[in-house]
Amino acid sequence: MPTPQEVLEALRRVRYPGYTRDIVSFGMVKDVQVSSSGTAVHLAPSTADEEVVRQIEAAVREAVAAMSDFAGPVTVVREVAPQPQARRGPQPIPGVETVLAVASGKGGVGKSTVATNLALALVTLGQRVGLLDADVYGPSVPLMLGIEEKARPAEGSRLVPAEKHGLRVISMGMFLGDRTPVIWRGPMVTKLITEFLRNVVWGELDTLVLDLPPGTGDVQLTLTQQVKITGGIIVTTPQDVALADVRRGIAMFQQMKAPVLGLIENMSYHVCPNCGTRAEIFAHGGGHRMADEAGIPFLGEIPLVRAVREAGDRGLPLVAADPAHPASRAFRELAERVLVRLAAAKESAAEPRGLDVLP
Repeated sequence: MPTPQEVLEALRRVRYPGYTRDIVSFGMVKDVQVSSSGTAVHLAPSTADEEVVRQIEAAVREAVAAMSDFAGPVTVVREVAPQPQARRGPQPIPGVETVLAVASGKGGVGKSTVATNLALALVTLGQRVGLLDADVYGPSVPLMLGIEEKARPAEGSRLVPAEKHGLRVISMGMFLGDRTPVIWRGPMVTKLITEFLRNVVWGELDTLVLDLPPGTGDVQLTLTQQVKITGGIIVTTPQDVALADVRRGIAMFQQMKAPVLGLIENMSYHVCPNCGTRAEIFAHGGGHRMADEAGIPFLGEIPLVRAVREAGDRGLPLVAADPAHPASRAFRELAERVLVRLAAAKESAAEPRGLDVLP
């Protein structure tokens, strides 16, 4: 009686029809069983061509029967090869109605300040809002919101977001000390963002605001693969030199298959708190021109105000600290426009749009 290994060696002489390689090296032979009642060869065909499979099965029986010390019948068991799992595309987050991404082509334009105050302005409009700080290497949202507690697990190892000023918030800053740097490679960042999207108890939200890191990279790629973004906003400053960064932001959202809701010009102008004189420190109107040139809507301007910076530094953003301040009103007006465009983006999500820019 031959051993299973000897039978396997005999099967190495069986060629795959049309090829010089044998069926063993092709990985078709999954198991060989030898007993006093005969030999069973388990095959997992790699083709749906029935004629080819029958040729292989006949060659297997012939090869095993030709062994000099063989006794008993040869049984060929055809196993069904496991079907490859279909790739999962972007999936919705349970309980979250819309996902709003706030981005910038480069750092230093006040993107996180805009994202935080915009999220708070949405809360004042009666929205249930979450804020995901996706800037893993420079998480500033906890500081601006005065969040000192660390992230805590819920039942089933899920994470509970912090709640501050009516916002549900998660950030890398809730896992680190004040001076702990994040020195991570891409796969670690990808895993963290996936955890924030899929393993946080967000509950029922009208809008989840994503504060993206500047530029493009692993975070944006992960979001593209993981979640369907309802719409994106680009934050810039008035200088004409920022136009190239705006174009990069638009291209990023197009690659993410997310409609561009519009552009916000931050640090648009400065009004002296003492004399009321308006000064256009970084020029003015650049954002509007950029939006026109890029073919995207212009959502509005945010002035350069010391109170915005001071409020964020003490952990009480201006929209929450002083709702009547002109800058707070500007954020609420932006939030109203964003809600209108989010609703339009959600309604037209099923309609193909070549440029992924809402009119």
